[in-house]
Amino acid sequence: MKNELIVMNKPKATISEDIRTLRTNLDFSLTANNEKVVMITSSNPSEGKSFISSNLGTCFAQNNKKVLLIDADLRLGRLHKIFNVSNKMGLSNLILNYNFEVKYENFIQKTNVNGLFVIPRGVVPPNPSELLGTEKFEDILHDLKKIFDYIIIDATPINGLSDALILTRNVDEVVIVCKYGKTDLGDLEECKKALLNADAKIAGVVINSMPKTKNKYGYYTE
Repeated sequence: MKNELIVMNKPKATISEDIRTLRTNLDFSLTANNEKVVMITSSNPSEGKSFISSNLGTCFAQNNKKVLLIDADLRLGRLHKIFNVSNKMGLSNLILNYNFEVKYENFIQKTNVNGLFVIPRGVVPPNPSELLGTEKFEDILHDLKKIFDYIIIDATPINGLSDALILTRNVDEVVIVCKYGKTDLGDLEECKKALLNADAKIAGVVINSMPKTKNKYGYYTE
């Protein structure tokens, strides 16, 4: 698999600068509201949410922040592949085995980016949405916010799944990722509507994979 951490491999590229702009905008917003948790989602699969999550987390860490990436796509999450870490013990295992004496170091893994850590998805459970909706997950986030400056959650797509909508009650802001020339505007509208119905705070929309004649990435707020 190709290395997807573009902000490290090509720091002077336009897309890297644009992702740093996204980081700056979110940093201002989160700091102003004393918030820490951002969820990255999309309307449908294969629109680039994991690419944005991993590069955004890297940008925050490069800005001297202690950052945790959580792979909450318990079905198809691939952050463990992007960062080349083990997926044997991950979020699903943590939720299932959580108690007040849990040792988070058994589930949080270092990456090759200084200050950036990841909890992979773990084994695929039979009931992903139910796991994410438990009080255990709320307690886990409560604990982790005491350890990290920022937490970025790479969630499932919105349309057709309830997982990401369940997560909205535990996150501060949501970024929607769409893919230029692929994402259907109707699907994007349905995604936005579902998030607003769940009382989510939408920070903005990322347009991924724009043609070379345009910026390859764009960020738009409400």
